[in-house]
Amino acid sequence: MSDQNRLSVFKTYKLYVGGKFPRSESGRVYEVTDSKGQWLANAPKSSRKDARDAVVAARKAFGGWSGATAYNRGQVLYRVAEMLEGRKDQFVREVAASEGLSKSKAAAVVDAAIDRWVWYAGWTDKIGQIAGGANPVAGPFFNLSTPEPTGVVAVLAPRKSSFLGLVSVIAPVIATGNTAVVIASADAPLPALSLGEVLATSDVPGGVVNILSGVTAELAAPLAAHQDVNAIDLTGADTALAKELEIAAADNLKRVLRPQPVDADNASDSAGWSASPGTHRLTAFLETKTVWHPTGALGAAGSSY
Repeated sequence: MSDQNRLSVFKTYKLYVGGKFPRSESGRVYEVTDSKGQWLANAPKSSRKDARDAVVAARKAFGGWSGATAYNRGQVLYRVAEMLEGRKDQFVREVAASEGLSKSKAAAVVDAAIDRWVWYAGWTDKIGQIAGGANPVAGPFFNLSTPEPTGVVAVLAPRKSSFLGLVSVIAPVIATGNTAVVIASADAPLPALSLGEVLATSDVPGGVVNILSGVTAELAAPLAAHQDVNAIDLTGADTALAKELEIAAADNLKRVLRPQPVDADNASDSAGWSASPGTHRLTAFLETKTVWHPTGALGAAGSSY
């Protein structure tokens, strides 16, 4: 059949919640445009109910994901990088349209995002060695501190860096055993929604990452106040919204990662998100458990370990 006689199949973007692809409970959508104002797609406009459903899914997945070995989590994150490598062309197109980049610059961004998954995959079984250890104490005791995941983390994705920044805030959260509810950039949600399709085929258990699109403030408010959300990353919030959310988060003593300068209006992608990420995002959503254990006495002389 000639291409001239064929109707194009437009992609329907959906949310990613609990390993499935629902439409918004509200039935609402909004238009997503490129940097020149041209229509790209209709994205789901998530509701507060969608946000609550995502928290339920994240909590349900937390036990299995946090209980998996760190080595296994690393394998899963590396699998995400593998799957992204195979769909690179799609993400180059979406990033170029979303961020107004040339094809070559968008390709560099996508390559960096794939490499970032590999970076965090390598850290899953090593972060415990730098964030924990044996503590010297006076007395016949072993005193050991070990990092443990905080729980369900709400993540406000960067507003400007729709893919590299997105990966940079999701990967460290799940690498350390947390589960995530992610609010995609309102202006450029398409790479985030497509990432859900990759996660669904990358051995990431359903509910470990949940991706919502819509109005950031509308979705962030119920997440910041939600009693079953343990932490919140405010990267994608402006100053006024971040202050409101931090006040709401204090009600159940959530861990809060304040907005970073890297996503400020005057920050370019090359100057910010492409820099070496370090380990601060890995440790931002970890709790430290300290265990005391008596060494016991050996022999009549009372010597000990």
